[in-house]
Amino acid sequence: MSLLTVENLQHSFGDNILFQNISFSLFEGEKMGLVGKNGAGKSTLLKILTDEIICEGGDIAWRPKISVGYLDQYLEIDSGQSIREYLQTAFARLYAAEAAYNEINESIAAEPDMKKIEQAAKLMELLLAEGFYELDTHIDRVASGLGVTALGMDSELAELSGGQRAKVILAKLLLENPSVLILDEPTNFLDESHIEWLTGFLNEFAGAFIVVSHHFDFLDRICNCIADIEFQALEKYKGNLTAYLAAKDMRRQQYIQNFAAQQKFIAKTEDYIARNKARASTARAAQSRMKMLAKVERIPPPKDNPRPHFRFVNSWMGNGLLLEVSGLSIGYDRPLLSPLDFKLGWGAKMAVTGFNGIGKSTLVKTLLGEIPALSGGFGFHERASIGYFQQEPTWEDANATPYSYIAALFPKLGKTEILSALARSGISGKHFFQSLPSLSGGEQAKVRICHLSLNKYNLLVLDEPTNHLDVVAKEVLQNALANYQGSLIVISHEKSFCAGFVNATLDVEKAAL
Repeated sequence: MSLLTVENLQHSFGDNILFQNISFSLFEGEKMGLVGKNGAGKSTLLKILTDEIICEGGDIAWRPKISVGYLDQYLEIDSGQSIREYLQTAFARLYAAEAAYNEINESIAAEPDMKKIEQAAKLMELLLAEGFYELDTHIDRVASGLGVTALGMDSELAELSGGQRAKVILAKLLLENPSVLILDEPTNFLDESHIEWLTGFLNEFAGAFIVVSHHFDFLDRICNCIADIEFQALEKYKGNLTAYLAAKDMRRQQYIQNFAAQQKFIAKTEDYIARNKARASTARAAQSRMKMLAKVERIPPPKDNPRPHFRFVNSWMGNGLLLEVSGLSIGYDRPLLSPLDFKLGWGAKMAVTGFNGIGKSTLVKTLLGEIPALSGGFGFHERASIGYFQQEPTWEDANATPYSYIAALFPKLGKTEILSALARSGISGKHFFQSLPSLSGGEQAKVRICHLSLNKYNLLVLDEPTNHLDVVAKEVLQNALANYQGSLIVISHEKSFCAGFVNATLDVEKAAL
């Protein structure tokens, strides 16, 4: 029996059609991976399923009385709460039952009443059945698995970074144990050990889920079906991601063969008609074939998504040191790490590693002057030119489009040059003039990479550049960074991504306080 049924779903942004008559179901026990190229509409579909966006047409029917949990990393939460207090709200019903039990017991102590004694007994039965007195252990187990306990369970939510906050929200969602989980990029802010824990949790999860993730191995290990969004349609496949890729490739090859065979048949038939329609003896046969050909349902030619072509050009390169750090203490109100000492030579490509929340992004922001150092110092070569990819974009103009954003940064470029640069970066034409905040995370990332590719830098600083990129875009970016002749500082939770080009590592865990 289906938990969710979607029929003839249609949606678009302006002239950009995302979905046309999409239909699919989610059944009990299904662990669905939702895949597709950047900009295909994966996150939009999840928001439609959770009523955050109203679709333009079609029907969405959830089974009555089931609970649906949606990972919304931008959820408004009470920042005055501690992490533990926030996680405890996942069991608000049980804490309310405990408060009622205590209140009734106080009343009974003052004045015994059989009816109240029965009420108290029922409440105690509920608390015991729901494992209320093991809740703290359960909360700590989930918090530890996702790396939340390392943040300090008594820390206030207001003190957390965006990535830390996302982990806490995910922990609460898992604690709520809904019938269906809907997770949009749950691994973006998790280390490999925490991804491993989440993989085990989801494999043992009794309910169903729909997950969007660009982490190939993660999806491959947790899914038993794949829903692929491509060319405004959705196709559902049985099996994990590896099985889906094989089935899709086979399907595509069959499609290409069918298209080629039909084109051959059409050409042969048209040739026969052209040769025979003028002769009286064969005109009737030619006319018959013309009618037959007119009824043939033409197979559209195979389509391909735009493949990005990233290329970074380095500027002047010197000798000796590009960056020297000495006794640098970073943090906000207090140091996050012991004082750091390291050097970066010209042409070096360094990965900054360590668990999430330890201070990798804070280090980068300190080096770039966005956050003042607490003590110590650092110095770049006077001719250092730095290109920065920050983890999450902040668009100053909410109405900016990819075209207007690049045009404002590079006023000397003509319209054709700007559109060509965007196209090379994998931005499809339908997105050139769409507002940046309305684009998918992957499309936004490509616009920012386009910006970096149009300047000459001798140092690129990249903070989690792959978070929203699909498999193809990641591979292209990896090759571009390997071919880049300048220096590089990169933060990435995907070790396999960095393995192809880094030649130095700064493990900040060794400096953890």
